[in-house]
Amino acid sequence: MKLEVNGVIHELDVEDEMPLLWALREELGLRGTRFGCGMGLCGACTVHVDGRAQRSCVTPVSMVAGKPVRTIEDLGSPEAMHPVQQEWLRLSVPQCGYCQPGMQMAAVAFLDQRQAEAPDADLPPPTDEEVRRAITNICRCGCYERIRRAVVKAGTVG
Repeated sequence: MKLEVNGVIHELDVEDEMPLLWALREELGLRGTRFGCGMGLCGACTVHVDGRAQRSCVTPVSMVAGKPVRTIEDLGSPEAMHPVQQEWLRLSVPQCGYCQPGMQMAAVAFLDQRQAEAPDADLPPPTDEEVRRAITNICRCGCYERIRRAVVKAGTVG
């Protein structure tokens, strides 16, 4: 099966039902996407599929064949961080950090989708309530206030 991940086509010899999470971690060695609950509830495994946030632990690889997949490894680098990553650091968002890759991927998908819905508009930053409704990932450390502030601030940059 062919899988496009972070702009690179990979040929994988895996079962169609294999969760995308395990294909990314075990077959491609992309360990930034995390296993959390295994039921698609917590969001630690969030990646982008065709530009939309997707819980990879419950997504069979066969469902993403032919669609671009983006993981946290493609979001930015220490030299060129995404605005969401910049705000995460500036506001010292994470405590343990385990859920943060999925949280960042959900935040970026939310901001990108918001901009795509009004491409010519000079959008105001998202409200705290918009962020609260859009990002349903779970953070065991309870960093939600800083997470929402970082997303709102990143929404003013993009």
